[in-house]
Amino acid sequence: MDRMNFLSFLLLCLTSVATCNKANKHKPWIETEYQGIVMENDNTVLLNPPLFALDKDAPLHYAGEICGFRVHNGPSGSGSVQFEAVVLDRSTGEGLVRSKEPLDCESQREHSFTIQAYDCGEGPDGVNSKKSHKATVHVRVNDVNEFSPVFVERRYEASVPEGRLFDRIVRVEALDADCSPQYSQICFYDIITPNVPFAIDNDGNIKNTEPLDSKQQRVHTFWVTAFDCGKNRAQADAQVVVTVKPSCKPGWTGWTKRVEYTPGSGSIPLFPSLHLETCEETVWNIQATVELQTGHIGKGCDRDSYSDRSVRRLCGAVRGEVDLLPPPSPAANWTAALPTLPSSDSSLVFSFNGSNHVAVVPNSVVSALSGDHFTLQLWMRRGGANIQPSTTQSRANRKDEETIVCSTVKNDDSYSHYSLSVHGCRLSLFYWPDVSAARPVKFLWKLEQVCDSEWHHLSLSVQFPSVTLYVDGVTFDPALIHDNGAIPNPAPRQRMLIGACWEPEEKQKEILNNTIPEGKDSVKYVGGYHGLLSGVTVRPGSVEPHSVVECLYACREGLDFGDLETLGSGMKVHVNPSQSVLVLEGDDIESFNRAVQQVTYRNSLRFATPGVRPLKLTTSLRCFNEESCLSLKQLEGYLVVLQPDAPQISLSGVGPHLARPAPEFEGPRGVPLFPELRIVCSLSHAVNTAAQGMEGGALMSDAVAHTLDGCEVQPLGEELNPEREELLVDMDVVRERGLEIINTTAYIAITGAESISVYEDVLRSVRYRLAKGSARFERRFRLSCSEMNGRYTSNELTLEVNFLHSLDSLYQPSHLLASQQQFLHPSHHSGELSGHTLPNPHRNSVVPGAATVIIMVCVGFLVVMVILGVFRIRSIHRRGEGARGGAKEGSSQWDDSALTIIVNPMESYESRLGVSADTEGEGEEEEEEEVAESPDEASDDQRIIIKKEGRDGNARRY
Repeated sequence: MDRMNFLSFLLLCLTSVATCNKANKHKPWIETEYQGIVMENDNTVLLNPPLFALDKDAPLHYAGEICGFRVHNGPSGSGSVQFEAVVLDRSTGEGLVRSKEPLDCESQREHSFTIQAYDCGEGPDGVNSKKSHKATVHVRVNDVNEFSPVFVERRYEASVPEGRLFDRIVRVEALDADCSPQYSQICFYDIITPNVPFAIDNDGNIKNTEPLDSKQQRVHTFWVTAFDCGKNRAQADAQVVVTVKPSCKPGWTGWTKRVEYTPGSGSIPLFPSLHLETCEETVWNIQATVELQTGHIGKGCDRDSYSDRSVRRLCGAVRGEVDLLPPPSPAANWTAALPTLPSSDSSLVFSFNGSNHVAVVPNSVVSALSGDHFTLQLWMRRGGANIQPSTTQSRANRKDEETIVCSTVKNDDSYSHYSLSVHGCRLSLFYWPDVSAARPVKFLWKLEQVCDSEWHHLSLSVQFPSVTLYVDGVTFDPALIHDNGAIPNPAPRQRMLIGACWEPEEKQKEILNNTIPEGKDSVKYVGGYHGLLSGVTVRPGSVEPHSVVECLYACREGLDFGDLETLGSGMKVHVNPSQSVLVLEGDDIESFNRAVQQVTYRNSLRFATPGVRPLKLTTSLRCFNEESCLSLKQLEGYLVVLQPDAPQISLSGVGPHLARPAPEFEGPRGVPLFPELRIVCSLSHAVNTAAQGMEGGALMSDAVAHTLDGCEVQPLGEELNPEREELLVDMDVVRERGLEIINTTAYIAITGAESISVYEDVLRSVRYRLAKGSARFERRFRLSCSEMNGRYTSNELTLEVNFLHSLDSLYQPSHLLASQQQFLHPSHHSGELSGHTLPNPHRNSVVPGAATVIIMVCVGFLVVMVILGVFRIRSIHRRGEGARGGAKEGSSQWDDSALTIIVNPMESYESRLGVSADTEGEGEEEEEEEVAESPDEASDDQRIIIKKEGRDGNARRY
């Protein structure tokens, strides 16, 4: 029984084994995660842990064996495409992961995918095979040093100041395209140029190993290379250029202390090379002030060098102004006692000392200034001739009221009063429209110009109750207007003072019934003015337009800015009215430097006043760090205006002699002295002839349009005798042109700024007239013209006038007058027969007639001799012709139809009159005898004049 049980159990086991050998009960097993490494440009992946698949069905022949691995996509979705897994040993389950193609680290450095193992199933056909779980595989691609470093830039530049050591001057940088840190990093740099004072660290920072000197070497150039950690060298080396700058000193560079200006150049830049160096200091605001000092030139700057009256005409001012401080003359003697100072602009400057220097304008002048509409204009400078007030003039005295003009004028049936005064830095106008009824009004202005001891132009336009003040062309409104009813009324008497005012007459104890006793005009002066005045004028009527006031003051020189359109953003330019101060403001250094280089000086005068104009440049900087902000010192220089080319004013077209019959001078219009006068103004300047292939230098003369301001006709010798002679001028032409004329027995002066053509017309109308029977034998005149009040003068044109006398006083031959006009009127004779005065006044009418008769006798005698010579020659010629007999008739005749013989009658005349001084009496008797014969022998009635000049009485014959 036991044996039967054992056999049954053994059979069951064998049956079970046979059955189990054919069954696949278990799944293969692999690790859940693998880490793999593959070399770049290779395809075998080294996994950690190694790839092994296990199956519990082992050692069954199929169920326990691993037939393969399957690769699935990972997170990137590309693992199944790039990788595959193969079985190396089916029984052990060993596998291998590999890439299908070489991998590139630079393209993708890491890959992830999943892998799954499966067994062989239950038989050869793989029926009922089982799969393992999916395991994640991470593959990292190991880099290969296949790339070399490449510099970011091929050339590096830097600039450093000299004399210092720097930790870093410039940094070079190279990059490597490899993906791994080992091969993509630059391990070190190297300077391959030997013997340079520079070093480089592993980060590419270059520094100097010794202080650099710009004088020894301004520019250093060297080459650097780079190595990666795989010791690959850069493909191409990099160049480094280091510029050594001189030691940086904050301030302006390119400053030129002396600037020259040639008159007529227009505008020139003052600082063409100026540059502001801040030495890398961060500046957020820059302000520069340029000052041009012209206070010593005329009245504060270069203006037209004409008289004040001429400038008014050129500016288009309305005529009718009255000059309260005219040049001293017999007609204007109230300024004769005032001291004057020289002025470079040709104007007359009067000095007032605040006490006894007072000008009392006569009533004849004041009478033309009535009315409550007028314009008062003047040039004023406080403090006298010195720029600063004198030490004796204390600050308290400066505050005392000083009267410039004090006037009481008579209107139709009332009196008005006004006074212009200064006290301290205030200007006041006290105006009383009617001293008997209205209340006075005081206009007050507070002005720095009143007390700065500089020249200023004041224009006060009164159109009561409106008052307009212009100071240097700028309008100022009154600071205060009030009435002063408590001021005592001035006496109703017409008078005007310049430089002071009269004391109120209530204090003089000489007023009876508000009147002044006759002859009592000696009043006390109060409020004396201390300073300089010039060009004080009053024009009654409508006020001057603002444009005229600006023109009267306008400076012809000043500072300007070249082109506002090129002004950078954030830049501001401001110029004061007199154009003596220019302010630039900005926040960008480069824009500021460009703006400074466009600051110009201009002078519109063709004949600018030469001399030195000091220049100043003051700079103010504002920085973010105010404590360490730069402070720049003031720069000083000067502008030199060179001497302009002097104009040559040439007078021509008038011969040195003018001979006319005496009756023409005695006519109602006289004889014009300069009928063909020509005035030409030219400029002579040096010309560089070397460029034209010529040696030496030359002068070039250019005709220019010009303006004259005065011409004078003056008789030489004794003055004109108003009872016998006078000079006449076409007054219509003078008045039409607005010129002024002074006609005295000593000269005729025509003044006023006008063109050359106008002066030609006026001077051509100058005529010389004599009274009946007062003709002399010569009179000489001199003509000269000037420009800019005598700054440039013309040549002196001298004209000698001769009066041709006839024989009417002795013989009264009627035929002599007609022949006299025929002989003397041609213009080419007038110059030859003029300018001769007889030595003896008792022979005024005898000698010229005798000379004419003698000439006629000589001419007749010579004609007779010529005719006799011709007949004798022809008779001799006929005898020779008869002797020859065989000569041709045509060739033997002498054609004398065109024969002309010119004989100088003067030689014969001189030979006949060539007597010595010892036989002068005999010569006179011969002349008288010839005079007695002359009426019958003269072939024509031509006359010649004999003149003896000089004290020696030597005769000059023409």
